[in-house]
Amino acid sequence: MFIQTEATPNPNALKFLPGRDVAPQAVLEYRTIDEAAASPLAEALFELEGVEGVFFGADYVSVTRAAHGPDWSEMKAPILSVIMDHFVSGAPLVRADEAASEDAGEDTEIVAEIKGLLDSRIRPAVAQDGGDILFDHFDEETGVLRLRMRGACSGCPSSSATLKAGVEQMMRHYVPEVTSVEQVL
Repeated sequence: MFIQTEATPNPNALKFLPGRDVAPQAVLEYRTIDEAAASPLAEALFELEGVEGVFFGADYVSVTRAAHGPDWSEMKAPILSVIMDHFVSGAPLVRADEAASEDAGEDTEIVAEIKGLLDSRIRPAVAQDGGDILFDHFDEETGVLRLRMRGACSGCPSSSATLKAGVEQMMRHYVPEVTSVEQVL
């Protein structure tokens, strides 16, 4: 098994591409060792020194390191080993008893339009950088759209510029009801 690595705009996040599906149904993010207990792979990655976050995209694993921890030259080989061991073992990505379903409510027409634009144009671009962007809330009275950055995009120095220069402009162009975009932490 050959796993490629790619840099992301976030210097503290690295993208690992195992050449197979990782989480094709829904992206998953783990920010603590306690959350990582839901996934054998995330749990094993968190056991490595310096791992601060794990994100599973459709075909990649994004690992975020602690800013003051070991550098990538020390962390890369152990991370590659954990990822390879997991996929060779055939273990599930998420433990069966931890699988949760999302309860989706009825969206307004504007919210549906926002989510459609996120899914078709924005999320694929953000995924190339090892992250994800999710709808959080839209206030129809003020026009403020709140989005949540995940994976390599969470805590990335350029994420606020991405939101303002890219996402906000696109949203305002296609969905005039959106007046501004804010990041939810």
